[in-house]
Amino acid sequence: MTLSPRIGVVIVTMGTRPRELEALLASVAKQDVPAARVVLVGNATSLNDVSTDVLGAAGTPGATEVTKVPLTENLGCPGGRNVGLELLRDGGGGGEEVDVVVELDDDGLLIATDVFREVRRQFAEDPRLGIIGFRVADEQGRTERRWVPRLRAGDPMRGGPVTAFLGGGHAFSMPMLRQIGLWPGEFFFGHEESDLAWRALDGGWEIRYVPTLVLQHPRTSPARHAVYYRFTARNRVWLARRRLPAPLIPVYLGVWITLAMLRMRSVTGLKAWWGGFAEGIRTSAGERAPMSWRTVWRMTRLGRPPVL
Repeated sequence: MTLSPRIGVVIVTMGTRPRELEALLASVAKQDVPAARVVLVGNATSLNDVSTDVLGAAGTPGATEVTKVPLTENLGCPGGRNVGLELLRDGGGGGEEVDVVVELDDDGLLIATDVFREVRRQFAEDPRLGIIGFRVADEQGRTERRWVPRLRAGDPMRGGPVTAFLGGGHAFSMPMLRQIGLWPGEFFFGHEESDLAWRALDGGWEIRYVPTLVLQHPRTSPARHAVYYRFTARNRVWLARRRLPAPLIPVYLGVWITLAMLRMRSVTGLKAWWGGFAEGIRTSAGERAPMSWRTVWRMTRLGRPPVL
């Protein structure tokens, strides 16, 4: 990768958080290393009311190139992100190609101005770095346990190589994406990060958790989404069928069935979960490309074997 990787940004929105999106775009504009391109994807929304003036008027010196892509259909988070990634990967829309892509939730906020500078430095120094995961913290600076991408989550400030990353704030190497492919768009919502992370690790890339890179994000529960239980169960089955060696598939599913039943607090959720599980069994999971046993061992050494 070049000594000064060009940074692109992808943000997907459904148009339901206009104030948060405006604040996020302002925080992108304040970065002391400007993004070369910003792609704003509207999932079933026109983006007509979204102003990007904060990033500079088109054609003026120092302005960030902004591409709006309104979609008539909601492709889900991974599908919407793929639209943005394809534009940046191929230099689409007449814009320049980028070397690194930062993806941000539309209700997130970059609270520091040197995030892109640090992202650029780390990718420039390590050609096998594939993914940088940001630390997600709420408005009081607290990081929930589920936001730490490792099993031992007691210290959210402990960074280093990991086996997972958070979809809300992260950076990808474009050479990595060209090798392993984009998000699994058919997942729509849930576990798309695991699918991409496992492919990255199997391709020999490093995933690095950098807790000093912070995305501020409100405290929320993923169960707020109506499709949470169904897609969670379905996508776990698809993930196992696509990416795990055959002997590990029943182990992985057995572990997560047990955990899901212990955590379940809703009869409605229980029915939706088992409906999603059945859907994952009976429907196509897509192309099967299981990880190597070498990758299984690598993940185990990093503290999270692919059955947890």
